[in-house]
Amino acid sequence: MNARPKKSFGQHFLHDRRYIDSIVSSIRPRTEDFMVEIGPGEGALTLPLLAAAGKLTAIELDTDLIPGLQARAASVGELHIVHADVLNVDFSAMAHSHGVPRLRIAGNLPYYISSPILFHCVEHAAAIQDMHFMLQKEVVDRMAAAPGSKTYGRLSVMLQLACRVEPLFEVPPEAFRPPPKVDSAVVRLLPLAPEELHDAKPEDVYSVVKAAFGQRRKTLSNALGQLLDADAIRRADVDPRARAETLSPADFVRLAKVYSER
Repeated sequence: MNARPKKSFGQHFLHDRRYIDSIVSSIRPRTEDFMVEIGPGEGALTLPLLAAAGKLTAIELDTDLIPGLQARAASVGELHIVHADVLNVDFSAMAHSHGVPRLRIAGNLPYYISSPILFHCVEHAAAIQDMHFMLQKEVVDRMAAAPGSKTYGRLSVMLQLACRVEPLFEVPPEAFRPPPKVDSAVVRLLPLAPEELHDAKPEDVYSVVKAAFGQRRKTLSNALGQLLDADAIRRADVDPRARAETLSPADFVRLAKVYSER
């Protein structure tokens, strides 16, 4: 029996087998992987992932969905369900407690909370091998946007400083129940290797990026006025007259390092 999607949880259940198969093929789960699924819903993606990997940990907030998931998975593989808000799940501790170096994470993310989930995962990127997410296409566009584009912003910079962002394919509304009012897309995130990561303080990068895009129509000297003056911006080899959307992620790292010297 199908569950009734709940608006309060932003539920849109994927049901089109073609797209389910495409997602599983993109992930290519193996028996040696520690797979984690965020928001399994009715198990459309859960069951094929479980069949391929043999075991899977699913994080589900909706208690009404858990019995059905457990019943469907009983003959497929070892499913462990964590009843929790994913924003409260410590992925680093999960990897450590299970004795695995890194997790592989997948999920059809609720659109209303997708950005907080992405930022939460990035905080634990060192414990994650890769991530495959279904998101609103507009969000995927922002994640992968290049400097100078209209969609380039805080999400673009923060994710690209931590991961390689690879948009994979689009998914139409009719692939879901109920159909969302927007197009969706699947994206792959590959956390950068330690030697590829910047060495600025994460909290300073966050502060500079947030301030810069908080008033994106203003020049940096105005947008960052509370953090850095024009001379400080120049010391980062950045033009104070530039606007945030023209800067590369590396530019923000240099600004954060100057900000750390204050």
